[in-house]
Amino acid sequence: MSPAVSSVPVTCTRDCPSACGQLAHVEGGRVVRLTGNPDHPVNRGTACRKVPAFLRRFSSPERVRTPLRRSNGAFVPVSWDEALDELAERLKGAVDRHGPESILHYMGFGERTALKIVNARFFALLGGVTTLAGTLCGGTGYAAQSLDFGPRVSHDPLDLANARTIVLWGRNPVATQPGLMPHLREAKRRGARLILIDPRQSESVALADLHLRPKPGRDAFLALGAAKSILEAGWEDRDFLANHCDNRDAYLALVARHSMEALAVACDVDACAIRELAKAYVAGKPTATLLGWGLHRFTLGHELVRAVDALGAVSGTIGLPGGGVSQGFEEWGPYDPELWGAGLHPPRRTFLMPQIGREILEATEPPIEVAVITAANPVCMAPDSALVAEALDSVPFVVDMNLFLDDTADHADLFLPCAALFEQRDLVASFGHHHVGPLLPAVPPPGQCRSQFDIFMDLARRFPFARDFVKTDEAWLRLLVRPLLEKGVAWDDLWRGPVRIPDAPMVPWRDKRFDTPTGNFQLMTEVTACSDCRLAIRYPYHLLTPGEAAHLCSERVPGDHGGPVEVAMATEEALRLGIADGGPARLTSELGSLPVTVRHDPGLRRDVVACPRGGWIKAGQGINRLIPDLVSAVGQGTPYYEARVDVEKAS
Repeated sequence: MSPAVSSVPVTCTRDCPSACGQLAHVEGGRVVRLTGNPDHPVNRGTACRKVPAFLRRFSSPERVRTPLRRSNGAFVPVSWDEALDELAERLKGAVDRHGPESILHYMGFGERTALKIVNARFFALLGGVTTLAGTLCGGTGYAAQSLDFGPRVSHDPLDLANARTIVLWGRNPVATQPGLMPHLREAKRRGARLILIDPRQSESVALADLHLRPKPGRDAFLALGAAKSILEAGWEDRDFLANHCDNRDAYLALVARHSMEALAVACDVDACAIRELAKAYVAGKPTATLLGWGLHRFTLGHELVRAVDALGAVSGTIGLPGGGVSQGFEEWGPYDPELWGAGLHPPRRTFLMPQIGREILEATEPPIEVAVITAANPVCMAPDSALVAEALDSVPFVVDMNLFLDDTADHADLFLPCAALFEQRDLVASFGHHHVGPLLPAVPPPGQCRSQFDIFMDLARRFPFARDFVKTDEAWLRLLVRPLLEKGVAWDDLWRGPVRIPDAPMVPWRDKRFDTPTGNFQLMTEVTACSDCRLAIRYPYHLLTPGEAAHLCSERVPGDHGGPVEVAMATEEALRLGIADGGPARLTSELGSLPVTVRHDPGLRRDVVACPRGGWIKAGQGINRLIPDLVSAVGQGTPYYEARVDVEKAS
């Protein structure tokens, strides 16, 4: 008789806006299958292509199952007591000799759960260590929309049921947000029109009725062109512009200053297509615009986002059911912000995440003595990977908490093996919707693996603040979700399935009152004249590194990928260079070069080279070795897409 199969509700904790509800199917003491939870109102039982990869990854024989300490250049197993005793002594010694800022806590985005706030509080109790500022992901978009609306709030994904037109602007949900797909497919069945704006012919082109391919980094001119077409036709929302916007005259002057022909040239989109986009925004209302993360990855990414926000204002979609310009949500919003612990000490030093390598190397007062890295793989995922590796090698003691010996682990002195998502108890909010989902332990962690929460509780027992800090996970979670409980959410309901944040709006800004100093929407007043950078002559191609359907960032199974990076080029451009489909080539930037394999793509712009991010350096990939460590002008984001490259046929 085969053993019974039970299903345990979990929520995906990975770096994805969907935060999908899932079911972990357990048989014989192990998870044999992960599926979508049909009771989750957003992903509705769907599961992306990454889910089988997650399960294969978490059960991989190469997953580290015991603490490791580097000795004579190689890792050797140690006990948890040995590992945490040494870590505690290193932390205490750094504080005593150099002060708490000699410790760096690098908290990444590889696992997003409520109890990660408790990790941060641990370091606050040390006196306030060096932490991070900025982001490798969506900070630019958040900051840009905050300039226009006030603190960012997006339309609930369920509001797509009211949309007649949906614009995916730099967003590729087929590959990177499958939890949104039930709503997009339903909209298509209702007859909604879907427009894709992306330099690539991404997977989402299969949904699109219209596909525009602007030159990378020039989306602001496309948005200005669509707004100009609306204004010239007299289709603008005059009431909104007159009564609910600041800077109207300056914005209208900005639009008037450019001819349609000049705007079309600037974004490299035909003027007729721009006019079709403009007509769709107005004649197809309600029009919902979903901004993707591709827009953030430029130094002037805030201008791109703000120009699309302004197009929403001109076309009358702001505050309209089925409309809006939506970018994301504040995933930490449901929790008590006091528990981060920032108020326990004076303001402390922060390092820019996009420039973490140089920040560590240039730190002198004090230098970094101990670095603790959680839920991250910065050597692989941060720009200028070689500099990040050099920086970690300069730190006397580096601790890595993760599942595998990835690129960052190669530069660590102590490796602490962590639990996977369905091996721990926690709560998960989202930066893509308004629901908080449960995370229940379907099975125990393998070997000696432990949740980060358990690791930090055990570590804290070695410090004077243990009496106030060491609590059960339930005790901490009840404290963290106090704001939800005070809004009427029942504690038990949080564990039965996803709960919607009670006061989260379905349609933000419906009353046309914005969270800005004047209460009005803030129209942009300028777009920087954009020309190809100084490197364009030597490096003629824009390098785009989007997410892919099969893997999430660097979360790979060791041995499951490797060899040269595969890059896509426009078929006609590759043939001009004499490179066959599948042929070898060398990709070169100002930082160095990599051997690559070229794949022909008939739908790609000729000035673009694209490849997925996240391949490990030790697997012969590591595309971020070619990307400079720049910082966006607003929001301290990472402008990955400023990288320029050349492609040369390999002999």
